[in-house]
Amino acid sequence: MNLTLTDDQQNIRDAVLKLCAQFPDDYWLERDRSATFPQDFYAAFAQAGWLGIAMPENLGGAGLGITEAAVMMQAVAESGAGMSGASAIHGPVFSLEPVVRFGTMEQQMRMIPPVLCGAEKMCFAVTEPNVGLDTTRLKTRAERVEGGYRVTGEKIWITNAHVAGHMLLLARTTPLDQVRRKTEGLSLFFTRIDRSAVEHRLIPKMGRHAVGSNMLFINNLFVPDEDRIGGEGEGFRIILNGLNPERILLAAEAVGLGRVAIQRAAKYARERIVFDRPIGMNQGIQHPLAKCWAQIEAANLMVLQAAQRFDADLECGVEANAAKYLAAEAGFEACHTAMLTLGGMGYAQEYNIERYLREILIPRTAPISPHMILNYLAEKVLDLPKSY
Repeated sequence: MNLTLTDDQQNIRDAVLKLCAQFPDDYWLERDRSATFPQDFYAAFAQAGWLGIAMPENLGGAGLGITEAAVMMQAVAESGAGMSGASAIHGPVFSLEPVVRFGTMEQQMRMIPPVLCGAEKMCFAVTEPNVGLDTTRLKTRAERVEGGYRVTGEKIWITNAHVAGHMLLLARTTPLDQVRRKTEGLSLFFTRIDRSAVEHRLIPKMGRHAVGSNMLFINNLFVPDEDRIGGEGEGFRIILNGLNPERILLAAEAVGLGRVAIQRAAKYARERIVFDRPIGMNQGIQHPLAKCWAQIEAANLMVLQAAQRFDADLECGVEANAAKYLAAEAGFEACHTAMLTLGGMGYAQEYNIERYLREILIPRTAPISPHMILNYLAEKVLDLPKSY
């Protein structure tokens, strides 16, 4: 297992950073202030073919792996775009994996190319109010009707649902009390968002204002049979295939955000003169930043290991979760340390550090908390009793 970038992967990183340079700090500051989706950024990545980096070539993708996707997403966050840039394009990179693995060829050709070329946006509609991480207890129902299903229910924290035309939707097709195992009876759909049957409400939140999070209220939405991915009742098993890539990419983004925070803080420390000397001469400034750098780069090695194992079709649940935990914790400390390095100016919007600190809380919190990851690692690695 090689944990250094190949020449091709380095070229991907360089090309992505070059493209991101067209969208400087002022661009992201304005999008954050106005809570406006970065449409031209999204279009630029779609036009350059980056949305399909991990999708098959016959569907308009590049045919590369999650490792290359992680390199790309890390570079996006590291460019200064942070989670505002990464979350804008994050969904297409990993969310279509269930369609590739379990969809028919007709479904793949109909559903995937429009997203990769930027003609369509999509969202990932799984989480619900009052359910949390206990996905098997989803309350959104898809009831059989002639030609398809009628879906009713609520979803929460659905990224980009307000600008998306399609959604990957998980719903219960067999009531929980009628299945042998609670993981049965859930079905997965990739379907058009009919706005006459789906209402969205943006959730006011702490950060990443450019990329909206939504409540969805679904009332009698018709979903045709041809939009179901895989067999009826097999949705939970199918959706699991997208969880490890999601964790890996979020970890890569946390590494990128931590890197840019350290870079900006170190630059400030070299230039900020107090008592006739740069503050970067002080070990009280040097040591915390050096520690953050070491933690970020160590986390990055776990990200690469998890990504390479996924691409090699090896079990990677432990590595993906560990990568997400380590990168998010290290990224948070890096962003917080950067703010402390800048002092009062770290609190000022013009330096972007306060935005990084707000945005790093996303990979630290979602889609699974650090506490649940530690529960998982204790059970899977240390053979301790399941605690939830």
